[in-house]
Amino acid sequence: MARVYNFSAGPSMLPEEVLKTAAAEMLEYGQTGQSVMEMSHRSKEYQAIFDRAVADLREIMNIPDDYEVLFLQGGASTQFAMIPLNLMNKNGKADYIITGQWANKAYKEAARYGKAREVASSKDKIFSYIPKTTAADFDPEADYVHICMNNTIYGTKYHQLPDTGDVPLVADISSCILSEPIDVTKFGMLYAGAQKNVAPAGVTIVIIRKDLIGNAMDITPTMLNYQTHADNGSMFNTPPCYAIYIAGLTFKWIKKMGGLTEIKKVNEKKAKILYDFLDNSKLFKGTVVPEDRSLMNVPFVTGDEELDAKFVAEAKKAGFVNIKGHRSVGGMRASIYNAMPVEGVEKLVEFMKKFEEENA
Repeated sequence: MARVYNFSAGPSMLPEEVLKTAAAEMLEYGQTGQSVMEMSHRSKEYQAIFDRAVADLREIMNIPDDYEVLFLQGGASTQFAMIPLNLMNKNGKADYIITGQWANKAYKEAARYGKAREVASSKDKIFSYIPKTTAADFDPEADYVHICMNNTIYGTKYHQLPDTGDVPLVADISSCILSEPIDVTKFGMLYAGAQKNVAPAGVTIVIIRKDLIGNAMDITPTMLNYQTHADNGSMFNTPPCYAIYIAGLTFKWIKKMGGLTEIKKVNEKKAKILYDFLDNSKLFKGTVVPEDRSLMNVPFVTGDEELDAKFVAEAKKAGFVNIKGHRSVGGMRASIYNAMPVEGVEKLVEFMKKFEEENA
């Protein structure tokens, strides 16, 4: 069996070690006589899997005790509504920085429940940079400030957080979670769809300061109230059991790799290999300003749509799949999440050099 190098933005590749463990345990987990897929979420066996996953995530990310860790459903997109319903509850106002499609969707959803304000945007240059802000740009009466920390489609990332003063900062970290250390205490809440760097689609991770829970709007549906899930250990209803199990295996793999500090070193190495090539290529060019480049998502173009299409087709034949850019921007995009080995990026660059020689 020959596995391809999968550069998909999500669902994305998982560590081979995780897949092999899951395969070995598919028919029987431990001595239970059953697969994790078949377990009752109320069983002692599954509760142990769940508790271990939460404990390992807390350890890896150094999550303080005054933060709740929730494993929810509905993807990051459901959080676009849950956040204002639960947090826009004092002054009915929230500030949003628009750095891409998902940040904009979050902003539009929040506007349905209160006064959502666009503080800054990089739409003027096709979201190719992170707009600079100062503390004075934010409303001190806002209930929270929302950012998308890493923009999957456009390949930008916050390397310096905005100064929001005493206003809680909320961040969508779907495509950069567990790629490097992060100071959780700088945020009121973090959330992430797991299908990019953690697990298969189905589980959404929410890390929220406990004092922000418990004041949801009266119209908030029971299932969209963080209090519901905090009070019931993320098991008010049946959770995405198998996705959480895979997430737990990924957390163990990260610990084995040396934690987030070591993971970051590898990610920086991979990104440097690709960006260095793009910066010196005569055919390909990156689309993001250097200071705001993502470690996880690298968009690039040739400047010729037909040549882009040719590259994507030939790359697929050579074993580099899902490298086509998002439909809204075109071009190419290499998502080089934790599970992508250094070798995969090196071989991609080799292929790009060969393509350049033949087509420049």
